[in-house]
Amino acid sequence: MRTVHGTGQHSPRTAHPSATTRRAAGIVAALAAAALLGSAALPAAYAQGPGHGRHHPRPHPQVSTATYTPSDENIANPQRGFYHHTETHYRADGSGYTPLDQATLAGYRAEGITQILRVFYLEKFAGTPQLDQAFLDLVQADYDTARAAGVSVITRFAYAQGGEWPYSPPYGDAPVSTVLAHIDQLGPLLRANADVVPVVQNGFVGLWGEGYYTDHFVADPADPGVVTDADWANRSAVTQALLDELPESRAVQVRTMLSKQRLLGVPSGAGSAVGPGEAWTGETIARVGHHNDCLLASPDDFGTFLSDPITLDQEYLEAESRYVPVGGETCAVNAPRSEWASASAELARYHYSYLNRDYNQDVLNSWGQEGIAETARRLGYRFVLESSSVSARGSAPTVSVTVRNDGWAAPYTPRPATLVLTRADGTEVTVPFGSDARTWQPGTTTTLTAALADVPAGTYTLALGLPSADAGTSGDPRFAIRTANVGTWDATRGVNVLEGTVTVG
Repeated sequence: MRTVHGTGQHSPRTAHPSATTRRAAGIVAALAAAALLGSAALPAAYAQGPGHGRHHPRPHPQVSTATYTPSDENIANPQRGFYHHTETHYRADGSGYTPLDQATLAGYRAEGITQILRVFYLEKFAGTPQLDQAFLDLVQADYDTARAAGVSVITRFAYAQGGEWPYSPPYGDAPVSTVLAHIDQLGPLLRANADVVPVVQNGFVGLWGEGYYTDHFVADPADPGVVTDADWANRSAVTQALLDELPESRAVQVRTMLSKQRLLGVPSGAGSAVGPGEAWTGETIARVGHHNDCLLASPDDFGTFLSDPITLDQEYLEAESRYVPVGGETCAVNAPRSEWASASAELARYHYSYLNRDYNQDVLNSWGQEGIAETARRLGYRFVLESSSVSARGSAPTVSVTVRNDGWAAPYTPRPATLVLTRADGTEVTVPFGSDARTWQPGTTTTLTAALADVPAGTYTLALGLPSADAGTSGDPRFAIRTANVGTWDATRGVNVLEGTVTVG
């Protein structure tokens, strides 16, 4: 395989004059000329009146262009869409662990679902800093099973679940020193399996790992709504420890916007959000996202939006979510806010990449079949091929591809775009477009261009590749991105086939 280089450019969608508009403008110009010079100035087709040999401008013989038909299908693309919830336990006697099942995960893919949330409950270890190797081996086996099934694992660790309401201490989570010791032991596992771990939720603190009902991260467990500066420092230490253990390409999601603001020492409001100049830099601000596990449940989503006024956190998340991962679940009916009109507006505003398909069913059912279908299509990115062109002008051919994003978000892990050229003898050449699909924002159109100056001579078929950037899954077509088009996907190779050929040399 050979690699050469290209360029990519993206822009907001703009309206282009239609062929009818351009033709009408030409007629007006011709008629204006005729008024001055007589009918001899008219092209023959116009002089003879309507219906006589309409003028069709010939395409430039050195440029060929193809257009593509969009599809309404729910595409089983990686790291986006609905997810299924899974959880497992490791109790004091070592019982409670239910391994992932490959056939079950493969069935999820058949539904169009390519990811799960996996909550690992560490009951046995809440009182000790040392994790069992047997437990670590079980987690590794789960990641291996997910990889074999072509499924990603949104990961969270926690120590305790809530029982019957009302909840009261002791809740069962671990002190900060123990949590940090566990993160240190889990780090190598998370790094080794980052190819199937797109994001890690902060977890560890409180019931379900959601940060509220906790024995150790508030001054008074009976009054968990009061969090002191020292408590915030401990919470931030957990988040930072996770960031330190993960590759720079992976983010940690926190449960409230305030958690990130306290970590960074910034106020709420759009001005504190990560922006395009900081996105994907590896800095802390660029690597902390958000999960809202009570989406639409109340005016502040049961304590998710904590700023005063609430609009500050809302504006903060709207700005942040263009560049960091956002996901979550619904948890309570709260009509009319939890109904489809409001839900779809918020999913779009906050650029949701994923949502729990299993909970809350009453909320999800209120969206109707059409609402669920649209959510399945538009969570995360949804790339649609618009056109491609091959130009023989100049010293070397160039290939351009135009793609738009009809989803609610962009990808949140690295996603290189490549031109894949295949010769009749099987020779394959990959030409990077020099563009990362993370930059293809929702509602924008991106034009990619690659020059073929360094490509060996021959005639090649063309394809757009959007493979995984991770070594463990880069060659697996199930982890490549498929565009939402009719008749373009090559499932064996994991590429989007373009029309036409290009001849080099």
